[in-house]
Amino acid sequence: MSDIPLMGFAAWSGTGKTTLLVNLLGIFTARGLRVGVVKHAHHTFEIDYPGKDSYELRKAGASQVLIGSRKRWALLVEHQDEDDKPRDKPLEYHIRHLDLEHLDLILVEGFKPEAIPKIELHRPSLGHDLLYPGDESIIAVATDAELSVATDLPLLNLNDPQQIAQFIIDRYSLT
Repeated sequence: MSDIPLMGFAAWSGTGKTTLLVNLLGIFTARGLRVGVVKHAHHTFEIDYPGKDSYELRKAGASQVLIGSRKRWALLVEHQDEDDKPRDKPLEYHIRHLDLEHLDLILVEGFKPEAIPKIELHRPSLGHDLLYPGDESIIAVATDAELSVATDLPLLNLNDPQQIAQFIIDRYSLT
């Protein structure tokens, strides 16, 4: 898929994946790491909106619209499903679009079915089952309470982003 280390985060909705990623990004960038993020969206989403030139150009039929400025650029790509069954593109498809030459680590939010190393985020108070017994890609569990089942996986404190960041840094020997 990529030579860049990947770390996925799998959890039920509402567990705090994005909040944790925001905290981890602050820690990693403070250490000088260049981090990319791939986030799964379950539905059609818009990053521009009616009235913006990029939106109007895309809706008028442009299959790709690149918006660029001195400080950033974004590429909007419209693609049609090859058949009538709506399905998500695999993670590898999205990673190919990243500027891999300028990354030290890729964090992945969602993409639960993908066979990449993942940390499961689990809050027992939400009442969801653990994912890890059925997902061999899960390498650790970050939780805010005792688990209801025994595990040999490393247990991390979900409320301690420094500990989770250090786990990732140690796993991939990142500096």
